[in-house]
Amino acid sequence: MFWLIFALAVYALPFFVAVSAAAMALERGAGMTGALIVAIISAASMLAIGQFAHSVARPIILRGMIGGVFAIPAGISGYHVMLALSQIGVSSPFWREAFACVGAIFIASKAWTQITVLSGPDAAPSRLTNSASTGSLVRDA
Repeated sequence: MFWLIFALAVYALPFFVAVSAAAMALERGAGMTGALIVAIISAASMLAIGQFAHSVARPIILRGMIGGVFAIPAGISGYHVMLALSQIGVSSPFWREAFACVGAIFIASKAWTQITVLSGPDAAPSRLTNSASTGSLVRDA
């Protein structure tokens, strides 16, 4: 159960987009099936657009902002999930808050790494140069 909560909290932003799109589709009269289809498409496209934008962005500040857009809602949801779970077995309010803050940090960092998976280690800005010895283009860092 904990793994499922942890895995789903990472996708807090796409889930929020999906719920908002489904609610708008229901308001416009799409029905339950139409709202479900709109929710799935909007969540998948939000995640794909975010990963694509992060992978093609050159400036590190822009990449950080895109990662933050995904990590901040995940951190907030991770905080609340860990606070609720710690209220089950921890009696001290200090330790409940401490566990919630640590959970928020872990889940936000998991969301950050999840959005950067598509980029990979070779996504750093580099240029291609012509190698004199082989006559081919090589990547110069």
